[in-house]
Amino acid sequence: MAQHLALGVPALLLGGAYLAQYGFGLYPCEMCWWQRYPHFVALGLAGLSFVAPPRNLWVALAGFSVFVSGLIGGFHAGVEYDWWEGITGCASAVAVTDDPLAAIMSAPLVRCDSAPWDLLGISLAGWNFLISCGAGIAIWVLLRRGAKTA
Repeated sequence: MAQHLALGVPALLLGGAYLAQYGFGLYPCEMCWWQRYPHFVALGLAGLSFVAPPRNLWVALAGFSVFVSGLIGGFHAGVEYDWWEGITGCASAVAVTDDPLAAIMSAPLVRCDSAPWDLLGISLAGWNFLISCGAGIAIWVLLRRGAKTA
């Protein structure tokens, strides 16, 4: 079960992030990208656990990576809610055109300290914090329980 959770959670969260980006125009800021990187790592580690021993080590590392993404999401949510100051740089989406300079100059600025969307008052970064930290802990608990019964 932990193995499937370690693969499924980052896959679903990345899928949701890309759906928000390309389906609904919610382009990621710099800190949004930071949250995605550990999920990519978790996908690779969880995938590796299906084909290479020691399976539990790869799953545990994937769980850690999911948890790290959640911590980054928590930091980002705190910046969005003005609990603390974040980074100064922001990202922007640039379309591919014949005139790259014009595309850069007309690209929308995506601010890290402003949540473009929320559900029940919780931003996407906040949801990533809740889901990823919860999933990371659940993966470790499931691994621990499996080790005790083995």
